[in-house]
Amino acid sequence: MKRMILFEQTKSIPITKEMVWEAYLEVKKKGKSAGIDDLSMELYSKCKSRELYKVWNRLSSGSYFPSAVKRVEITKTDGGKRPLGIPTISDRVAQTVIRRLIEPRFEALFHESSYGYRPNKSAHAALEAARTNCWRYNWVLDLDIKGFFDNIDHEKMLKALERHIPERWIMMYIQRWLTVPVRELDGREVARRKGTPQGGVISPLLANIYLHYTLDAWLEKHYPEMKFERYADDVVIHCQSEAEVRALKDNLETRLRSCGLEMHGEKTRIVYCRDSKRRGKYPVVKFDFLGFSFQPRTSKHRKTGELFLGYDCAMSIQSRSRILDTIRKMDIQRTSCNRIVYIAQQLNPYIRGWVHYYGRFRGYELDKVFYVLRTRLMRWAKDRYKRYRNNIRKAYAWLDRVRKQYPNLFYHWQLGYAN
Repeated sequence: MKRMILFEQTKSIPITKEMVWEAYLEVKKKGKSAGIDDLSMELYSKCKSRELYKVWNRLSSGSYFPSAVKRVEITKTDGGKRPLGIPTISDRVAQTVIRRLIEPRFEALFHESSYGYRPNKSAHAALEAARTNCWRYNWVLDLDIKGFFDNIDHEKMLKALERHIPERWIMMYIQRWLTVPVRELDGREVARRKGTPQGGVISPLLANIYLHYTLDAWLEKHYPEMKFERYADDVVIHCQSEAEVRALKDNLETRLRSCGLEMHGEKTRIVYCRDSKRRGKYPVVKFDFLGFSFQPRTSKHRKTGELFLGYDCAMSIQSRSRILDTIRKMDIQRTSCNRIVYIAQQLNPYIRGWVHYYGRFRGYELDKVFYVLRTRLMRWAKDRYKRYRNNIRKAYAWLDRVRKQYPNLFYHWQLGYAN
């Protein structure tokens, strides 16, 4: 034991085994995907002592070099593909160690309107702020930055980091992560001269730092009266007049270009927050933010109960379609289990997540999702039990009896959703 302590003290970089172990536990909770070494979390855990020792030994001696990141693609809500770069588990552990070291320094720096990937911040807090500001301000600039993660300027990124990170060894590792090559789907390894891969543990923090100096601090200096919400690269800025929002859009386009970024011409929109008091005509009165659609909606006055046209958010059509795709892929109707309780065990983690996120604002919009789920459960019962095979009405009646007898079986039943 004494010999081990002496050995650790001879290392040139102050990384301890405890730091590596805590980083591993964090990574283990968040993802199981393998990198280019095809070492999944299940396999990694079986040989974690050996692998974590290598991470610690290399990190603490300055000899750590990351492996290439694995390129994968996921489907976006608009049908396009979003490229992700998945590091190996060892690299994710190493990135977590460094992120945990430097994150507190930047928390004191970041703007209060930055909500993404930060301790004690959340998407719901960003949405709540956006709702309040849409009631107070007439116009919104719905900003979309084209390929943000793929276009971060490395030189500017490192320059910003140097202002807060005096440790040369931390800067060395971050520079290695920024420039590590990407292994494409066809097996080619491509060098990267800009950008930081979505999928890396440290990428969200680096993105927040870059956009803090590119956008947040710039807005605070030049437009201190404006309110905004930013969640990573999703940005909503509030203005009082059309002239103000158009001038902001032009100036912001110039600002982004000077930082190596580009405003998406088609997806960046000027939106009018029309309601019963703001009746001006404008072709765009809707924008999406964090899976919710903000638009004119019929609302009820809390005190009088009277209906009026307000401006509020609810689950977007794209979000609902994505949930329905998940239900469709589960193919509940052809599930081989003989008891509905097994289906509930499979579905409840998903339902709980949908309710906790989308149920926060106008949660009754989820009824449309649960109506489809109810139909799928009916079809399962119709195929599973001969007596209901040719009688949809009786299959629905059976499902209603199950809900009455076991109201806690499905998570949304517990909360009293209509379907």
